[in-house]
Amino acid sequence: MRARRRLVLARAADLGCAVLLAASALAAHAREWRVHAGEPIAAVVARAAAGDTVVVERGHYEEHLVVDKPLRLIGVERPTLSAGGAGDVIRVQSPDVVIEGFIVRDSGADLGAQNAGIYVEPGAHRAVVRDNAIVYNLFGLWIEKANDVRVERNVVTGKRDLASAQRGNGIQLYNTTGARISGNDISFARDGIYVDVSHHAVFRGNRIHHLRYGTHYMNSYFNLWEDNESYLNRGGLALMEVRNQVVRNNRAWGNSDHGIMLRTIQDSVIEGNVVAGNSRGFFIYDAEYNVLRDNLVIGNRVGVHLWAGSIHNDVEGNDFIQNRDQIRYVASRDERWGGKTGNYWSNYAGWDRDGDGVGDLPYEASDVVDRLVWRYPLLKLLLNSPAIQTLRLAARQFPLLRAPSVVDAHPRMRPFRADWERWIVKQRH
Repeated sequence: MRARRRLVLARAADLGCAVLLAASALAAHAREWRVHAGEPIAAVVARAAAGDTVVVERGHYEEHLVVDKPLRLIGVERPTLSAGGAGDVIRVQSPDVVIEGFIVRDSGADLGAQNAGIYVEPGAHRAVVRDNAIVYNLFGLWIEKANDVRVERNVVTGKRDLASAQRGNGIQLYNTTGARISGNDISFARDGIYVDVSHHAVFRGNRIHHLRYGTHYMNSYFNLWEDNESYLNRGGLALMEVRNQVVRNNRAWGNSDHGIMLRTIQDSVIEGNVVAGNSRGFFIYDAEYNVLRDNLVIGNRVGVHLWAGSIHNDVEGNDFIQNRDQIRYVASRDERWGGKTGNYWSNYAGWDRDGDGVGDLPYEASDVVDRLVWRYPLLKLLLNSPAIQTLRLAARQFPLLRAPSVVDAHPRMRPFRADWERWIVKQRH
């Protein structure tokens, strides 16, 4: 058995050496081809050998370009590749293709054919798309069954004259592993980044705005969503049917529905995010065994809409500041938050007699009056009336009138984040 294992390892080492030697040989014999304005790019691509570089000079090129071998396709001073409103602009059919420095525009508008600015076909692993303007296409990039793809520092916009439902997505990932999507600016598509059955990916430093959903995430595991800004969409981040996500240091503001949706999500960490000025800051539905910590939830109509068996979550160290309703909770029993360090609630009316920074009484996010207001919004006109105040007092004194609530046993007396005030101004713009 040991001898067989040594033989397998030796063969693997030999194979690795062979791959490195082949790559070195390609690099040593690589040639640079130059395409001048008015010349067809496809003809030069056909003549080039695997590993070569095709440099395209500034100009306007009407082509449906197919790259079927490992090449570096480099634009000088942003040449324009246009499909003239039909089909795809570029189709990548080979691994190890680099596309850099172009304006890629004018794909067709056939949703069934998935027309795209850049279509990365199955098997086109390790494609790199960076520093391009991918504009007025149905799908900006369609990436399917291609692993270790990198999409970096591109501007991606859709066909903004179409209705949202008739557009494609800015970046579409389907059945991929190891993607790196970073530093892109995505707008006026249907969804900014659509992720389905794609794992071990990193989404970092993207700006996503004027869309239906900034990101639409489904059936994808072990991904990192970090330092992205999602604003002025219908929904900021929508994470659905997923597990083992890290959602860290993102900013979701000014979205007309939710900032961050956590729907049917398990075993994930949501930390350090800012959700400001949305209709709902967090929409949490059927979420279990997650950690929510160090988030700033500020200036939303509803800070957190918590629903459908969202239990066994560790919620600590968050700031809930000036939300019209801090928590909208729909359930039949209390949900305990803040069991260790507690959270800060700007409407907490308790006191701290021993000066330890923690309120002496638990914070309860909603009572029977809140429930009535949610059901009958016109009751807000009477919130300061003696009758409503008497009802609140009676509900506290008589448990039968008490409504189930999120209960924080250790409410903090001061916010955790020192920079919270600047988000009061930010979410109004």
